[in-house]
Amino acid sequence: MKAESLLKVLTGAGVASRRRVADAIKQGRVSVNGNIAEDFRHPVDRVTDRILLDGQPVDFERQSPVYLVLNKPTGVLSTARDGRGRKTVLGILPEKYRQLGLYPVGRLDKESTGLLLMTNDGELTYRLTHPRFENEKEYLVCISETLAPVEKVKLKQGIMLDDGLTSPCRVREIKTSLLYNYSITMHEGRKRQIRRMFAALGYRVLALQRIRMGKISLGALKEGTIRELGAREISELQSEKRDYPGSILSKKVRKTE
Repeated sequence: MKAESLLKVLTGAGVASRRRVADAIKQGRVSVNGNIAEDFRHPVDRVTDRILLDGQPVDFERQSPVYLVLNKPTGVLSTARDGRGRKTVLGILPEKYRQLGLYPVGRLDKESTGLLLMTNDGELTYRLTHPRFENEKEYLVCISETLAPVEKVKLKQGIMLDDGLTSPCRVREIKTSLLYNYSITMHEGRKRQIRRMFAALGYRVLALQRIRMGKISLGALKEGTIRELGAREISELQSEKRDYPGSILSKKVRKTE
């Protein structure tokens, strides 16, 4: 069999997301034929090489890919397992899904709710989470006050946070919801980004829900429940391209400065 990079082989085996596999290699938790792997690009043959993760052989009899949408409740961590015994998204799935190597695509903080994709397809996870693909996500936000026009402009242009300037986003006021008063559409996914953006403007986010990733919508899915993606939705995810107008919006913003 043709040699492939260690990162690609482990991700394809569905042991974890691409990011977590990369972390495992960095931490020296992966060995190939008895030697600790030091390079993501280390060429391996999944048939003839003995690859261990945390001392356990990697099973290349790959599970069939599974794609779920979960409406994550508050108080649940967006991780497959937690060393402190806290409730995780994997732990609230029906029993039949818990041994399929599923993990969340991206993250929602513990206090947030809404759409969370879960899969064992490492390549798709990479495509949906890597910044260069600019996959669009939409959130509903509740704050106790109304944004001033200048504050909306700041959100649209980008907010300077401690880890750099955020990319442009779209802001829309909602008047038909009893709980949420703004929609934020963006393609970035930094840690607690929306909460930090509003905090930089002096607002505390009271509730936050993700309702869409690309063309996949939360719809009427009840909190704490799941549904499997249909064939058309899976195809749309796999063919998703860079159609987020951030670069266009950014150019427009520069012209008005």
